[in-house]
Amino acid sequence: MRSFLVIGLGRFGRHLALRLMELGGEVMIMDQDEERVAQLAGAVTAAGVGDCRDEQTLAALGVRNFDVCFVCVSDDLQTSLEATAALKDLGARYVVARADREKQIRFLQQIGADHVIHTEMDMAWRTAMRFSARNVFDYFELTPRYAVFEIETPEEWVGRTVEQVDVRRRYGVTVLGLKHGEELDPVLDPAYRFQADTHLFVAGDKAAGVRLMRKG
Repeated sequence: MRSFLVIGLGRFGRHLALRLMELGGEVMIMDQDEERVAQLAGAVTAAGVGDCRDEQTLAALGVRNFDVCFVCVSDDLQTSLEATAALKDLGARYVVARADREKQIRFLQQIGADHVIHTEMDMAWRTAMRFSARNVFDYFELTPRYAVFEIETPEEWVGRTVEQVDVRRRYGVTVLGLKHGEELDPVLDPAYRFQADTHLFVAGDKAAGVRLMRKG
């Protein structure tokens, strides 16, 4: 079971903490606002009130023990920078910081954030990818470079096997699974023969995904 520390209980932080709990994680929350913490305390694993800029306060949480620490204080850049730097200094394994403005991304990366979330940019990119081609149904970013695409089976693949199409070598992606209606099945057999009216989940770098989706 993975463990998470969520610092900052604005709208994004609250939703993040609750979703992580729903997905089976252990979640500790922290905010300076006692009322915000009290409202969410019963729904998470642990809760604390404190100043995330205070290194001693963070040290007392045992930040090294969390798989991921989220800094969701995006409306105060100085606080976000100080919390991110403190977490890294204390040996946090992986720090994800949220930014509201593009300028903040560079500062947070320089201070040591392992990953920076810009909700508007991320949503704009996902929306653009999803609607820029008629054969793309969804898009999930794994890293800034790699993603999973839900696409319609290319017409030229229908009736041929994964091995015959030579998907990985020719297209630079891996077929993870297929979707019939609401049923999702993994594709593990290179002898699987592609069918029409089937959605595929393929993983690869974004450039490969874009090239593939333009075939539709």
